[in-house]
Amino acid sequence: MLIREATELDIPEIIEVLKASLGETSSKKTEEVWRYKHVENPFGKSLVLVAVENDTIIGVRALMRWKWQLGKQVFSALRAVDTATHPEHQGKGVFKKLTLKAIEIAKEHGDDLIFNTPNTQSLPGYLKMGWEEVDKLKIRIIPANPVNWLGNKNPEVYEINNNSSDAQLAGLISKYNKLKAEENKLFTLKSPEYLSWRYENNPLQKYEVKADQDFYLAGYMKDQKYFKELRITEHIFSNDPGRRKINKSIKQLSKKFGAQLITTSAGFNFEIGFSGKYGPVLTLRDVNLDTNLKQELLQLNNWSYTLGDLELF
Repeated sequence: MLIREATELDIPEIIEVLKASLGETSSKKTEEVWRYKHVENPFGKSLVLVAVENDTIIGVRALMRWKWQLGKQVFSALRAVDTATHPEHQGKGVFKKLTLKAIEIAKEHGDDLIFNTPNTQSLPGYLKMGWEEVDKLKIRIIPANPVNWLGNKNPEVYEINNNSSDAQLAGLISKYNKLKAEENKLFTLKSPEYLSWRYENNPLQKYEVKADQDFYLAGYMKDQKYFKELRITEHIFSNDPGRRKINKSIKQLSKKFGAQLITTSAGFNFEIGFSGKYGPVLTLRDVNLDTNLKQELLQLNNWSYTLGDLELF
């Protein structure tokens, strides 16, 4: 078995392995989606490894590039996402071989850490390969207007309402990044290119976006078994007017979509609601971190995240 880094010429065969292993019901598996996630990412092209036997790709392991910042220090991170082994080749340790090789390459490249939120089935395997649990993500739950429980038959038509100029958006994000750096907690380094890629041009999930010179807000509806959830994935502001506009916009979106519950990251203090560890487990794999820093990052209160930073897509 040969383990090597993938090239763009491998993409069609990679897609076939993903389809054979995972099917097509859980998420779209197309070249467009693969390129969106692993080639067009503003943080850089993903680290993608393939396992090859008899000139045929039998497994794939992709780690998406990400940038986190703590204070003034920016960290080169990898996000463990897409992985698959062809059903005819399972039981050969393909996943483990691909993952360990990826860690080796990341270390050589000078990357700092790998992070992800694995499900309960895959978590034990990651722990055996050196991943460590940080904690369950804290989520803020906000009750919506009780009237919304009466039902809303309006179709979920998402709109991009960005009323800021390029210069205004760049200025807002610059102020936001500066404020987040002063908190001295790990946060995703935002940019206009990131927001466009992550929310406005995402082929996997449509988002409602509202923005002006004071704020940027993104979210979408998620149908749960017993209720309709409005999930706020991004909230960027740098002053009180921006906060007030976000609060107002969340209420407007809740009414528009008939949301019965609103969720967002625990770090955003909406007018009402409560927070708890209701999210998936965040895990960390040290690659080139300082020992003391790693211990800091194993404490969830040293992370400042939005749901969009860590949700699967």
